[in-house]
Amino acid sequence: MKSIFLLTPILFLSFNSFEPRSRRTPTYAKNGMVVSASMIASEVGRDILKEGGNAIDAAVATAFALAVTWPEAGNIGNIGGGGFIVYVPKIGMPTTFYFREKAPLAASERMYLDANGKLVQNLNHDGLLSVGVPGTVAGLFDAHKKYGKLSWKKLLNPAVKLAKKGFPFTYALHTSTKGNKMHWEKYPSTIKVMYKDGKDVYEQNEIWKQADLAASPDSGVAGY
Repeated sequence: MKSIFLLTPILFLSFNSFEPRSRRTPTYAKNGMVVSASMIASEVGRDILKEGGNAIDAAVATAFALAVTWPEAGNIGNIGGGGFIVYVPKIGMPTTFYFREKAPLAASERMYLDANGKLVQNLNHDGLLSVGVPGTVAGLFDAHKKYGKLSWKKLLNPAVKLAKKGFPFTYALHTSTKGNKMHWEKYPSTIKVMYKDGKDVYEQNEIWKQADLAASPDSGVAGY
């Protein structure tokens, strides 16, 4: 097997020996495997491998697809976040790309305090001061520039198409948006994207499109 990588927080489960084997059925692959929090995103990465891409190509394509299909993936699966890649080539030494978010240059140790030096609750979680400088796109680009095989445009095209043409809203997304509605109502731009007409939760299997996200790459890619 030449390519295996993970693009999701890992959860280890321990099963007792008396549980049915059907609940422990592994997945086999002859040539390569892609694992992520989204089936659609994993299929994007798998197809990149089939088209001659290497593990870095598949990781980049999967990460951008995750930003579309599973917004809560965070880190490497969110273009507004950050993450890291550990890459072990067939020949040569392992290497790491570290591109977690960073504080803005104007950040200071007093930015979350009021005029009296008291901590303002949740200021580090809500509002403009809670936002770090994202590193995902730059980190993925650096990894592709050094080790990628296929063109950057080809790797982004699947994510652009998913955002532009849409895909069936999953049960997980439905549950998430339903549970977060009261919080997200504070942010009009989020409500506009995540809910029909800015108010109704998408039902499972309804087509969900993200026009703004589809237009975020350069114009040479966004038209596809």
